[in-house]
Amino acid sequence: MSALAAESGTPEGTDWDEIVRVWEETDAPEGSKVEIIEGIVTVPPPPSEEHNDTAELVQRRLYTAIPDDWGVYQTLGLTCPESGGLFMPDLCVVPRAALRRGTRVHAGEAELVVEVTSKSNANHDRIKKAHGYAVAGVPLYLLLDAWQSGRPTATLYGEPQSGTYRVLDSVEYGEELTLPAPFKLTLDTGIFPLG
Repeated sequence: MSALAAESGTPEGTDWDEIVRVWEETDAPEGSKVEIIEGIVTVPPPPSEEHNDTAELVQRRLYTAIPDDWGVYQTLGLTCPESGGLFMPDLCVVPRAALRRGTRVHAGEAELVVEVTSKSNANHDRIKKAHGYAVAGVPLYLLLDAWQSGRPTATLYGEPQSGTYRVLDSVEYGEELTLPAPFKLTLDTGIFPLG
């Protein structure tokens, strides 16, 4: 595992392109996602079966609510050099045109990002990635957190401003959560596995 220590945002004395080069050259175990979080190349362990099941259940529902020229992606790297981030969210909804330009996709081009927390690195999703997505201007961020204070919670964030989101809705698993336009989709969080 490679790591490049840095401060928040693009590290002083370290060029963003250099951090991305280290990210590209990082050899990670199969199934792992290599990300850059606050200028540090990270390799979390592969997600659990419950984690993958939750992401797939959301993905299945999203396809019923998006236009044909948008896609739902599981392994798309979203860049946010403004916060020193290159994230691989569990799911993101992005217009296909953004992927066809031949350059890395900026996180701000995503219409929705979904992160499913893992016990070992939940704070990345709760704090660092939430900040990065807000800085990038991602309109909606859905955090599915089975590890939130012993009570699984689904939280929808929106209205990003100055690197911070407003909580639009937060429900415990078992309740319904509605994604606003352009999705207009109600998710039954009771179908998500615990853990």
